[in-house]
Amino acid sequence: MAANDELPIYQLLGAPVLTAIVAAFYRRVPQDPILGPMYPPDDLPGAEQRLRSFLIYRFGGPPDYLRERGHPRLRIRHAPFRVDRAARDRWMALMMAAVDEVGVEAAHRAYLEQFLGDIATFLQNA
Repeated sequence: MAANDELPIYQLLGAPVLTAIVAAFYRRVPQDPILGPMYPPDDLPGAEQRLRSFLIYRFGGPPDYLRERGHPRLRIRHAPFRVDRAARDRWMALMMAAVDEVGVEAAHRAYLEQFLGDIATFLQNA
């Protein structure tokens, strides 16, 4: 697959699988020594909803995220948080553990790892 080719992840996996991935990720966050402190405990449900909505939208599903939050502006939204290489790598480790927990097919997993890794790298600010 060429670097510019996008898989229709929403069509391939659907909202239930994307929802399960995000839920599995957020189950790991509170006890994580790097990511846990970045998430106020009272906002974990909100953070989970925002990521779920963003991924569903970005992967070709309904544009609820845009209706609720407008343009993603990911760098601006993440600017208050120190996202260094350790935080980026931990986010990816927890996210890919969530993808593995859900049992995503290998080809789709590889695509998600590349896509999410690119976003995580883009969000580094320290």
